[in-house]
Amino acid sequence: MRAAVLTRYRAPLEITSLADPECAEDGVVLSVLACGICRSDWHSWTGADPDVVLPHVPGHEYCGIVEAVGPGVTRWRRGDRVIAPFILACGRCPACAAGHQTTCPTQIVPGFTAPGAFAERISVPRADANLAALPEALDPAVAAALGCRVTTAWHALTDRAALEPGEWLVVYGAGGVGLSALLLAKAMGARVVMVDIVADRLAHALTQGADAVVNAANTDAPAAVRDLTGGGAHVAVEALGIAETTANALRSLRKLGRMVQIGMPAGPHAEMVLPMQAVYSGQLAIFGTRGMPAWRYPSLLGLIGSGAVDLSGLIARRVALSQVSAELAAFDAPASPGVAVVTDFTC
Repeated sequence: MRAAVLTRYRAPLEITSLADPECAEDGVVLSVLACGICRSDWHSWTGADPDVVLPHVPGHEYCGIVEAVGPGVTRWRRGDRVIAPFILACGRCPACAAGHQTTCPTQIVPGFTAPGAFAERISVPRADANLAALPEALDPAVAAALGCRVTTAWHALTDRAALEPGEWLVVYGAGGVGLSALLLAKAMGARVVMVDIVADRLAHALTQGADAVVNAANTDAPAAVRDLTGGGAHVAVEALGIAETTANALRSLRKLGRMVQIGMPAGPHAEMVLPMQAVYSGQLAIFGTRGMPAWRYPSLLGLIGSGAVDLSGLIARRVALSQVSAELAAFDAPASPGVAVVTDFTC
């Protein structure tokens, strides 16, 4: 099979031929329909993720068609169209039994701790506990974005922050996760302010339904958000993993506000200095979140299927496997609006 392999950090991925993956006894092998290119992949590409051991096939936002089925699998058969969360839980431990599969102590993360989906095929273990059926009407490119950005935003808004209709949400970072949070929050009846430093991304956010935008490159973003929302947002989402935006997200909240850290703090941002006086005096809540439990797919897919949210605006570029390296390198600078998805694995 063709695959894009990371052999050196910050170097172009090597497009090469690898042996087809083996099917786990409790897993399936998928023919990949689409795979998103995410900032988390960029962290791997730069060497900031300690789980990645070279050589390695990245790619963790994928959907596909079942080609092979292990003898221990009961829910899936050859030809099924499926999607998977990027965290594959065991489905049996106390954390999984409590519904917290994203904290499973033996989790497998394709693209990081196992070979990923920048390839024609991917082996997915623990299929019965993790896969969800991909609706026929759902564009595979959009479905691939569900694997990380949309699912993480959905879990952050509905579980961690418990966003309510009519509340103000401020999102720091108008990339893939930020746009996902915007689209989902609007479908939930919230009002949304988007904050970024790239004018094109803010303009795109307005076309996707943002109630207001703030360019942090030329204004005091927390003060602007407090003014726009009449005292501060009820909920803040930090979608970049950067110390400055995390601190500003906290400063943008009204008293008793909730902040969710979605952006992955890595490299120099793995440890941050935060305005704890604002947390203390405002009685703020800070939540971390990572991924989405597989059992929550029906609620998200139901929302999409109802027509309440249109996620097609997320997709900016459909690219070939050979173009992944350029897309990863582009994350070194403020990225253009929308996300890129690999849909052509032949070149």
